Amino acid sequence: MRKVLVAVAGCCLLLASSIARADMPGDPLSWLGRIASAAERVNFTGTFMYQSGAHSETSRIAHRVDEHGQFERLEVLDGSPREVIRVGSEVRCVLPDERTVIIDRANSRRVFPVRLPETFGSLAESYRISKGRVSRVAGYEAQAILLEPRDNLRYGRTLWAERQTGLLLKSRIVDEDGGVVEQITFNDVRIGGEIGEELLTPRFEYNDSWRVVHAGGNEIGREETGWGATPPLPGFAPVSAMKRPLGQDRGEAIHLVFSDGLASISVFIEPLSAEAPQDQLGEQSNGAINIYKRAAHGHLITALGEVPARAVRRLGDAVQPGAH
Repeated sequence: MRKVLVAVAGCCLLLASSIARADMPGDPLSWLGRIASAAERVNFTGTFMYQSGAHSETSRIAHRVDEHGQFERLEVLDGSPREVIRVGSEVRCVLPDERTVIIDRANSRRVFPVRLPETFGSLAESYRISKGRVSRVAGYEAQAILLEPRDNLRYGRTLWAERQTGLLLKSRIVDEDGGVVEQITFNDVRIGGEIGEELLTPRFEYNDSWRVVHAGGNEIGREETGWGATPPLPGFAPVSAMKRPLGQDRGEAIHLVFSDGLASISVFIEPLSAEAPQDQLGEQSNGAINIYKRAAHGHLITALGEVPARAVRRLGDAVQPGAH
């Protein structure tokens, strides 16, 4: 899974400059392709706001791509301090208050402004995709792309892409009634130009006394997991399977990912301990993420994703051993 970026960094830079000069595409699928690649190939820095229900927070981000690969620093400016540092294919999430560092792979993250996969497959089977109006976001002209779900198992989305580069400037998720579930938007952003080392230098230092969590798992074949979903959730196909460590003396969890090409649902399957609190089973939510937990076959099954609650429940209930 680990991507080697150094060998292709020069090509990425050339592609980034050519994107800025290219004619703007007319069809919405081409716009989605530009959005998917721009955040990986364009230098930018700015602040953006995340809003979900009554919760909001502001983050500062700087991203640089050069002949040595990709570098990024994201700092949450509200509440408890958090910092995410990317160097090449590795991401470190630093939590100073908890004296904890979480190490993961860069390609496991789909956070703003990287909100789309590199390929879309049969996305049009699950969404009606169209171009919206051009409007201004953070001082730039932005093309709106609308994704309207064809059923009630996924949310609707609107994406606003900067017209010259395709960089995502704003993202909105809405429920079936049109209510805003989540919105992320740049308050200010500078696209292109040099990104100095001072913008990428970590603010927080840590040492050997901190707890280090290696979140990256080992990818395995889906047939090796011994688990699957029957019946499958319409429009969602299995896209990856891995084993992730649970911590000292706790063994491993199986992590399955199902996707419709845009939204994804993660399913974690771990041995059920006798101490597991039963009152935490059932449906929960955390912002735009819905969570469903059930105990079955001697395991705790947790399904979660930025999809309606009915979708995570249906998939969570469908997961069972021996299904593929």
